[in-house]
Amino acid sequence: MDNRPIGVFDSGLGGLTAVKELEQILPSESIVYFGDTGRVPYGTKDRETILRYVKQDTAFLMKMGVKAVLAACGTVSSVAGDLGGVLGLPYFEVIAPTVRAAVKATRNRRIGVIGTPATIASDSYRKALLKLDSELTVFPQACPLFVPLVENAFIAPQDEVPRLVAERYLAPVREAGVDTLILGCTHYPIISSIIGSVMGKGVTLIDSGREAALALSGVLREKNLLSGGSTRSCSYYVTDTPDNFTNVAELFLGHSVTGRTERIDIETF
Repeated sequence: MDNRPIGVFDSGLGGLTAVKELEQILPSESIVYFGDTGRVPYGTKDRETILRYVKQDTAFLMKMGVKAVLAACGTVSSVAGDLGGVLGLPYFEVIAPTVRAAVKATRNRRIGVIGTPATIASDSYRKALLKLDSELTVFPQACPLFVPLVENAFIAPQDEVPRLVAERYLAPVREAGVDTLILGCTHYPIISSIIGSVMGKGVTLIDSGREAALALSGVLREKNLLSGGSTRSCSYYVTDTPDNFTNVAELFLGHSVTGRTERIDIETF
């Protein structure tokens, strides 16, 4: 047993989709969440900048005494690779578990991948998919406006703004005849109802945050690192004003984070 918290980080609010899954899958586990809301989005930054951010983000979580780290960010997972050896503790990214789920789900071997410009430019999802099944046809599509829409709470299914953006981005993927679509950014499940309605009922959406959370829970069980306590604590840290974060975070998580959110200066790490 190990009662230390799980560390989760993302460029902003999107990683909360993974936190929500962890809360359901591992109800006794404590979580430390870091959202780099002052520097979001990561997906439009160059590789060197992203790697510098990742080094600071993980240094903060290590200082918080976490037992495992989940990079709940498609951009980080695509650019930084496996950091487990550097950190010296279990490290999880979203790509490997997500592509396994997508390959299992597809029927016609035509898979779409949507993500930030950095994720799509890295070609990480396509390469990982083809490594598992070389007969797949993969259709990547960058969706740069999805993250700012989510961060600014344009998430309602009836909202015309995100729907019009989704229709514009998803048209080529839908026309390609995919039957499976990877949501390659943890922000995207927040607008999955919009994405799903645009893609149609015959397309399976793969939630990268959920798949990563399931992978993490499996390894913690295998390594006997699950918490032995009956209660948990969840704390949240951001790099911009906490008020903006707490207001939107409650919509994503379904519960209040007021009083548990603190602003930090990440540049000191």
